[in-house]
Amino acid sequence: MAMNKNTVLAWATIIMIIVGLVLIGLGAFRYDDVAGWGFASVGIGFFAIAWVFNALKGRV
Repeated sequence: MAMNKNTVLAWATIIMIIVGLVLIGLGAFRYDDVAGWGFASVGIGFFAIAWVFNALKGRV
């Protein structure tokens, strides 16, 4: 399997979605104080960056 630029962006998108889900899960289920809000907001930020990576596929 050749790793071209679209494949790299696809893998980066998948990894960032997984990390975002883990961070949101940590914020929702592990931390009950203010730190939970921080983890969840960073997870949403990971989703935003993954969305940009997905939009860049085929254009870079």
